[in-house]
Amino acid sequence: MGMHSSEIKVQAIINPISGVGSKRKIPQLLEKMCTEKGFFFSIAFTEYAGHASELTQKALDEGYTCIIAVGGDGTVNEIARTMIHSDAVLGIIPKGSGNGLARELHIPMDVRRSIDLLSKGHVSVIDACRANERIFFCTCGVGFDAKVSESFAQEKHRGSLTYIKNTIEEYLNYKPEPYELLVDDQTIKEKAFLVACGNASQYGNNAFIAPHANIQDGEMDITILSPFTPLDIAPLAIQLFTKQIDRNSKIKMLKAKNVSIIRQKPGLMHLDGDPVMAENRIDIAVIPKALKVITPEVVSLTAEMKNLFDDFTRFFERKLPTFLNKNLL
Repeated sequence: MGMHSSEIKVQAIINPISGVGSKRKIPQLLEKMCTEKGFFFSIAFTEYAGHASELTQKALDEGYTCIIAVGGDGTVNEIARTMIHSDAVLGIIPKGSGNGLARELHIPMDVRRSIDLLSKGHVSVIDACRANERIFFCTCGVGFDAKVSESFAQEKHRGSLTYIKNTIEEYLNYKPEPYELLVDDQTIKEKAFLVACGNASQYGNNAFIAPHANIQDGEMDITILSPFTPLDIAPLAIQLFTKQIDRNSKIKMLKAKNVSIIRQKPGLMHLDGDPVMAENRIDIAVIPKALKVITPEVVSLTAEMKNLFDDFTRFFERKLPTFLNKNLL
């Protein structure tokens, strides 16, 4: 990190209840890594919503140079939002169910491998975005996906199939809405099922809503999904998980630095999967080079990821039609 090891102060912030798997070993593994490298190390556990943000601010005030977030999207995003434009570097040990930002940055899902990555200390600088003063890193959206994120937030068992089940149930009850979009200089009026703005390419769980989005390019990718029929669901689902949603005729994609979404009334919006109430006008802007984060040296699609997509596609092509026939049609 280009500093003497004695100047590096590492604060780990752990959400003890997020996501999957045991976290007992993580404090010991982190402490061992920091001791070997001669870093000052301290650990804190979150106890309530918003606590991660307070702990982060305290660590920044006390001159910590690296903050390690251990938890799911909620914890990671809360910490990252607080670190915007600071000199500190974020490290991520993903322990949630979606892990949107970690997956986008190709951080390993395995604890030991993610700690090994932290010890290498390669720093990348990423963009963030602001939607009516709220900061997000991966995606924000209105319409159908905000509705799904709300039902998903209340779900106890969070896995991809639950997600698909929720999505389909919501879909059957959802009416598209008219939107006016100001995208950089152009105005688009569109009746849409969802409007998603992607700083990153995915929602998490390898569901790619903005397949070409790049979290370092100073732009957002806007995805507009027109109304569609139940027959369109299977191809859309497959394309979502195989990075090919932009090939669907019901999808419009645009790139922009600024977007305003104007809808008929206030309602839900989701930010990185969290549903929040928002006004009828949402102004969204990129904050370029907002955050330093430890990533692999090359943030690119590895062979194992590609294999995962192929498995997923095969799974969908086999299972989804029967699943839909049984449950819907």
